[in-house]
Amino acid sequence: MTIFHNSTFPTFLLTGAPGLEWAHVWISIPFCCLYITALSGNFLILFVVLTEPSLHEPMYYFLFMLSTTDIGLCISTLVTVLGIFWVNAREISFNACLSQMFFIHLFTFMESSVLLAMAFDRFVAICNPLRYATILTHTRIAQIGLAVITRGTVVLTPLVLLLKCLSFCHSHVLHHFYCFHPDVMKLSCSDTKINSAFGLTAIISTAGVDSVFILLSYILIIRSVLNIASPEERKKAFSTCISHITAVAIFYIPLISLSFVHRFGKHVPRYVPTLIANVFLLVPPVMNPIIYSVKTKQIQKAMLKLVCSNGLRI
Repeated sequence: MTIFHNSTFPTFLLTGAPGLEWAHVWISIPFCCLYITALSGNFLILFVVLTEPSLHEPMYYFLFMLSTTDIGLCISTLVTVLGIFWVNAREISFNACLSQMFFIHLFTFMESSVLLAMAFDRFVAICNPLRYATILTHTRIAQIGLAVITRGTVVLTPLVLLLKCLSFCHSHVLHHFYCFHPDVMKLSCSDTKINSAFGLTAIISTAGVDSVFILLSYILIIRSVLNIASPEERKKAFSTCISHITAVAIFYIPLISLSFVHRFGKHVPRYVPTLIANVFLLVPPVMNPIIYSVKTKQIQKAMLKLVCSNGLRI
């Protein structure tokens, strides 16, 4: 058996749909539709927020950040997923695998941070509306955006460097369409306790902490809204949070499920983590533009204005 030390990195084999290799071309059709929907929807959100002056507000700047991370997640997996389906291109070099893994996890942590920032935005808007403009200034929003990128990079860099120190002498077959940290780590024949502990620390210190603060924000929001005398005002306040609550749910539920399956689901069928991983990576980027377009009147008006102006030019 050949042992691959950190001086000779292995080539990994990505896995498509286990047992359905004969149907890869057909399976690629819904995947292509999902990628096209996600990319076109999020690019449309970016364009509308950039070009419509009425959307130059904190809430929509954070939505701009959310769409950016969703685009990053889609692009990070697009090549390997469609490569497997179309030409059975399963091989990926060690360095390319680490690069893909870095960006997938980076955009995941960034999305978690942006969702926390959006929760803070709703908290300030509902609980302290008179100070909203002075708290969430353009400078502060830019600082939040920089902090989102910095935190993800600082947390992930050691995680990737630790993988480079491992030896790989077992099967090189990964269980996903893309490189995922727990999946790569399991293939090592070295002691991975440090890697596992650091990976768990990374997910807890990012998505774990963010989810706790998001929950805390909504507890304070609910308490504040219940103190409002008018039922209509209560309904209006809650309605501004529906899109964000839905975005949080479709992001965190698959993320937590995938983490649990990789760490504790040793006896689950092979297709389960693959299915959850695809839901996690594709559903939020597809659904977020739809959710905010349907639930946010300002976005609807801006898109309608864009369509009408283009129609008049034609």
